[in-house]
Amino acid sequence: MKIPFLGHRHEKHGIPDPEGIAELLSECELLRSQASQEGVQLDDSAASLEALDQLLPRWRDDPEVLHWLGNDAGLYLGTVIVRTVPGAAWEIWPDGQPVVRLASGREFDVVTSGHEWATNGVPELSQLYGEVAEA
Repeated sequence: MKIPFLGHRHEKHGIPDPEGIAELLSECELLRSQASQEGVQLDDSAASLEALDQLLPRWRDDPEVLHWLGNDAGLYLGTVIVRTVPGAAWEIWPDGQPVVRLASGREFDVVTSGHEWATNGVPELSQLYGEVAEA
């Protein structure tokens, strides 16, 4: 998922508001709706990632839903990381790609991971979170 207007805003007006970006990226409306229909409450916790991993992947039958759900899954994973891992923050690459930067400086492309999870179910979101949280 590329968010080009964030990249351009960065170039023209300086560093964008980190809280505003975090709020925008945490919406994940399609994922939250799908999870809610299955009785899963997304509360931005690591436990909610485990609950998502247990959902039946009904979305795989619809390529358009699959694409957007993959974006949302990645952004939700990033949201959980940013809110629970000390020093983690959103970073927007110049091309508009949102990534999570850890305190160590390592960048984690959560959107690509979300697409892999939505398409294949692996690696699981909770597993990815565990790897990042330990880094």
